[in-house]
Amino acid sequence: MNKVPLLFVGFLFIMLFAKAQTVHPHGYKDIIFSDVRIDKDLSYAANINPDDKKAWLFDLYQPKDDHAGPRPLIVWVHGGGFKFGTKEAEDIQLWCKTFAQRGYLCAAINYRLSKKNPLLHFNELQKGCYYAVQDLKMAFIYFKQCHAAFNIDTDKIILAGNSAGGLTAMQAAYCTDGALAKMAGIADTSPNNKGLLKAACVINFWGAIFDTGWLKNARVPIVSVLGDKDSVIPPTHKSGPLYGGEDIHKQADALGIPNELKVFEGYSHELRKNFNPLFQGGKATQERWLEAGQFAADFLYTTLFKY
Repeated sequence: MNKVPLLFVGFLFIMLFAKAQTVHPHGYKDIIFSDVRIDKDLSYAANINPDDKKAWLFDLYQPKDDHAGPRPLIVWVHGGGFKFGTKEAEDIQLWCKTFAQRGYLCAAINYRLSKKNPLLHFNELQKGCYYAVQDLKMAFIYFKQCHAAFNIDTDKIILAGNSAGGLTAMQAAYCTDGALAKMAGIADTSPNNKGLLKAACVINFWGAIFDTGWLKNARVPIVSVLGDKDSVIPPTHKSGPLYGGEDIHKQADALGIPNELKVFEGYSHELRKNFNPLFQGGKATQERWLEAGQFAADFLYTTLFKY
């Protein structure tokens, strides 16, 4: 028997099997860039008020040595209960870097924080959210106007945030300025945009919406992540005045809005075992943040990119 043809067939089979098992990374879904360029302390405000100068700064993350055409932009909004936090938050930096490694532009923004106590007074939380939404809208308009300078695909500007940042992103996509001001009991002084932002998607990490009825206002896809033991922003309205990720998922399904929800069982706010705002996340929490980021990246890939 001639063994050479058999050996050749066996070798060919092994090569074809190995090729079939090879997973090819996809841009915008998988991490494909090793280095990221960060331009810090840029401003998205046309006329800077000296008292609020730091509030309107952003850091821009982009894949280093990427020469692709216009790219999708994710505007990341930090948490902190509208009282604390900055664009340098540990989780924001982690997501901005890893999403830039997938091929996205990422802008981590500061915004005006409350001078009162929104953490103890719900009405002050509503007011804080109103002003944060105004700043996010200012940033959104800025990036659309300056799209050529930053190489932005204006049809794919994504709003993203965790905790108060998730609240801000959800309200900006689904609530008018007038409705939000009325709820907060303040006069609507928004100079930029009385309507809704035409965002491509919302990444809602353990955030919420004040009124699920507002979901009828638009059809912006939503990807939500939360911990089922979250007592800061509970998953449902049953345990607090906000409508959390589970409520959003249920209502979005009813309205036919593309959405996905991932629940980390046994974890609290910020996907920590026991939430404490005074401590950093730690390695295990960072791994959950990365898992949340990959879940969001998978949703964006299947929702926004048709390959």
